[in-house]
Amino acid sequence: MTAEFVLDLDEGMLEYFRDMADVLVDRCGISRPEAVARINRQYADLEIAPYPDLMCHEAPEFWALPAYYGRGDHLLPPDRRPGRRRPHRLLPPAGPSGTCPGLALLDAAAVTAARGRG
Repeated sequence: MTAEFVLDLDEGMLEYFRDMADVLVDRCGISRPEAVARINRQYADLEIAPYPDLMCHEAPEFWALPAYYGRGDHLLPPDRRPGRRRPHRLLPPAGPSGTCPGLALLDAAAVTAARGRG
């Protein structure tokens, strides 16, 4: 576990996850704490291998944007019918504390307990 992310990450993967957070801050206009919280919520159940983990075959944008728009939206085929667009499903906006409503900034102890290791 790192100070930011609830996953066990080596230095290379920590940098990759920080790049994912940068994508959310830059492209989605959210705060860094909210970006980290969304990534933690999206990927807390994964076991990440040392750098380069298999997820590194895609750019950080590929994994970061579903943490904002919702899981799986980036995998849906485009709607090619004239005049039709697939609407983006945004997750709830940030609350006053900079986190998503109902989304606590996960700490290492809470994740460990939830996984049954604590």
